[in-house]
Amino acid sequence: MYLPAQFEESDVTVLHSLIRLHPLGAWVTQIDGALVVNHIPFLVDASRGALGTLVGHVARPNTVWKSCSNAESVVLFQGAEHYISPSWYPSKVETGRVVPTWNYAVVHARGVPSVFEDPERLRAHVTALTDTHESAADIPWQVSDAPADFITNLLRGIVGIEIPIASLTGKWKVSQNRNDADRRAVIEALRRRGDSRSTAMAQLVADATSRPPKS
Repeated sequence: MYLPAQFEESDVTVLHSLIRLHPLGAWVTQIDGALVVNHIPFLVDASRGALGTLVGHVARPNTVWKSCSNAESVVLFQGAEHYISPSWYPSKVETGRVVPTWNYAVVHARGVPSVFEDPERLRAHVTALTDTHESAADIPWQVSDAPADFITNLLRGIVGIEIPIASLTGKWKVSQNRNDADRRAVIEALRRRGDSRSTAMAQLVADATSRPPKS
């Protein structure tokens, strides 16, 4: 990934936070010389390894699990993103030397996957995954709400995937290359739009604006 220093985000806590907010990863593996992409919701376990460990699962008929353990793979997590109009910049009036761009935040996690099939470990994983994503519900659904034999049968149909993270790269391209006036104008324009996608990007630009510039 092309990564100018001003856009690099290396704080592991920040990178894990994006993964937790946007857990559906694009998992890229190479099998028999071909790139294979699967979209899988991952949990990140920060307590295992210096950079954490990703844990997910695939359907047993998805043969990726049979061939994924012999080489490094990468999981791409896409955070907030938004088109940025040059019309928002005060510098457009001053010089006209502005063009559109796209702001975004992404994390790339690399590591060699392994698989697990132990039923109790799979049950613990899907329970943790469910509890994480049901936590905001008024009446959270629990794995134990379903009949035990039904869950047992479903567990036979999945295979666990675990990826100890060997490298973690973050790119926060959020208007750091613009001057203060242009960045403030971007924040205001996004906030005026009012939708959640625009608001999320406005916050990222504001956060980056409040941090000291990178040398």
